[in-house]
Amino acid sequence: VGVFLPAENSSTVLSDKPHSLSLSLSLSLSQRVEVRPKMACPFSVVVAIDFGTTSSGYAFSFTQDSEAIHMMKRWEGGDPGVANQKSPTCLLLTPEVRFHSFGFAARDFYHDLDPEEARHWLYFDKFKMKIHSTSDLTMETELEAVNGRRVRAIEVFAHALHFFREHALKEVKDQSSSVLEGEEIRWVITVPAVWRQPAKQFMREAAYLAGLVSPDCPEQLLIALEPEAASIYCRKLRLHQVIDLSVQPLTNGFDLDGSRPFDSSFRQAREQLRRSRHSRTFLVESGTGELWSELQTGDRYVVADCGGGTVDLTVHQIEQPQGTLKELYKASGGPYGAVGVDLAFEAMLCQIFGEDFIQSFKAKRPAAWVDLTIAFEARKRTASPGRANALNISLPFSFIDYYKRHRGQSVEAALRRSNMNIVKWSSQGMLRLTQEAMNELFQPTIINIVKHIEELMAKPEVRGVRFLFLVGGFAESPMLQRAVQKALGRTCRIIIPHDVGLTILKGAVLFGLDPTVVRVRRCPLTYGVGVLNRFVEGRHPRDKLLVKDGREWCTDILDRFVSVDQSVALGEAVRRSYTPARLGQRKIIINIYCSATDDVTYISDPGVRKCGTITLDLPEPLPPAGAAARGGGGGGGGGPERREIRATMQFGDTEIKVTAVDIMSGRSVRASIDFLSN
Repeated sequence: VGVFLPAENSSTVLSDKPHSLSLSLSLSLSQRVEVRPKMACPFSVVVAIDFGTTSSGYAFSFTQDSEAIHMMKRWEGGDPGVANQKSPTCLLLTPEVRFHSFGFAARDFYHDLDPEEARHWLYFDKFKMKIHSTSDLTMETELEAVNGRRVRAIEVFAHALHFFREHALKEVKDQSSSVLEGEEIRWVITVPAVWRQPAKQFMREAAYLAGLVSPDCPEQLLIALEPEAASIYCRKLRLHQVIDLSVQPLTNGFDLDGSRPFDSSFRQAREQLRRSRHSRTFLVESGTGELWSELQTGDRYVVADCGGGTVDLTVHQIEQPQGTLKELYKASGGPYGAVGVDLAFEAMLCQIFGEDFIQSFKAKRPAAWVDLTIAFEARKRTASPGRANALNISLPFSFIDYYKRHRGQSVEAALRRSNMNIVKWSSQGMLRLTQEAMNELFQPTIINIVKHIEELMAKPEVRGVRFLFLVGGFAESPMLQRAVQKALGRTCRIIIPHDVGLTILKGAVLFGLDPTVVRVRRCPLTYGVGVLNRFVEGRHPRDKLLVKDGREWCTDILDRFVSVDQSVALGEAVRRSYTPARLGQRKIIINIYCSATDDVTYISDPGVRKCGTITLDLPEPLPPAGAAARGGGGGGGGGPERREIRATMQFGDTEIKVTAVDIMSGRSVRASIDFLSN
């Protein structure tokens, strides 16, 4: 793919770098065309998988009874005091790198292995974060197990998705009165809204590898954005299904300056959340029941999805008259999830016992390290503002023993030597974390979350929004609730659904039932291709000049398909026409460029990068009419007509899509868009 010559009557052509001529482009007259979204295909059941950083789960709904959302069966095992409607995102592979177990089963089996044997098994947890943090994600990207061995990330994700596929299919079939075929099931997988196109495509490829759907039926799988799914569910909530933090605290817990500690309202809120998670089947009310009096058509609201790995923010408005959703500002967020508190705990251990010891312990006693993280996770959930007594974290015996053998002194002596007064030692073999210690662990992550929400609320498009929904597993934390309430409680109402940890999962089912519910989205990036334009002396730099056949062209100009934060409606399309530069050409490859800003002119500008390719596979052209009667001699004298391929790109969905057609024959052209092979 090199320079692209102009099509007939066109002043704009594609360009990459001035070498090897291959194809040309003509801009269609209507660059942005409304394409009516297709109606949902007649699937019998929708199965949604919420693939989280710390916990995952699935839910499903039959289209004949779409108001009932069925949660997955409760899992065996689990931690005391934690509702187990989801499973920990933990995967265990055998020493031969074959699937063994997932979730509680993987965690418990790994825990029970002999320490020497455990070193040969491959245990993965919190591995979703790697996809967010990898800037050059490909099909060959690897993940590191706890024991240090590396496996292709796509295989790890496929193992987990295949596990959910098997469990979900069994449960769906148990509840179905008829025999279900594979193509009757629509699958939905959730991803953070801040994920870029490569990560979304990665999840799709993992789903293909796991056997959820066939690559030949891509419409059978939807990628749902996590805060968007939560928003779809939240807009249906009734008064009795939410907790309004804005009206709970100030008169019933602490003084206006926050000086008097309080805990009662948060205890009450957490108890309501806990009670609401006992039922497996939930009804999504539509048209009946007590409508939440404050939320109505035309209202704008922010959804803050506070999960294990990321915090995702989206802003929606309920449109008139059909109640669809319109995104008002591009999705934002970052790696500020609850895992940040876990990392702070690990850093605290390194400060007390030495980083070299902690790294050695993780490598030599991986199962015991997992035990320690589980113990902290369970206690972390009980941390709340104003708590008087310390939190006890049990240290595994192997930790105490390993430290004594390698350092020649006791854990208690290490604590005394560290001068860390906020962490005490209990004679029962526990670390006692004071309230000050818990604040130190939580504050960096919570400060990032609050700051991000405040910055979003200050944007002109968002100013004046009256509702903030807190969702996701971390939203259950009273520490986070208190901080958000203190910072924003006077400017907007802070709403927490009763089933806060399952909000995204239920919303993903609703999205699968009606993918057109979000009608307008905002583009996260500027996308386009490199083109040649006629060179204009004084306007274009001389180093961009290309002379071809006596004509002067300016290379590397960015032809925008869409701009960052631009509103794009579902089904709205961008069209371009491409002409192969030579007869017999069977493939057209077009490089796509992106930028986080719109203030760019050339594909060589700072901040512009190649992010993917569009590939058009050209079929054998049909013979011209009458060719057979002439014996195929081709003696018409006029020469072959130039072939035009029209590509249509849609940016208004959760994934970028491309289709193409051969204008002369009217036949579809196989078109694909790839962000992973870059």
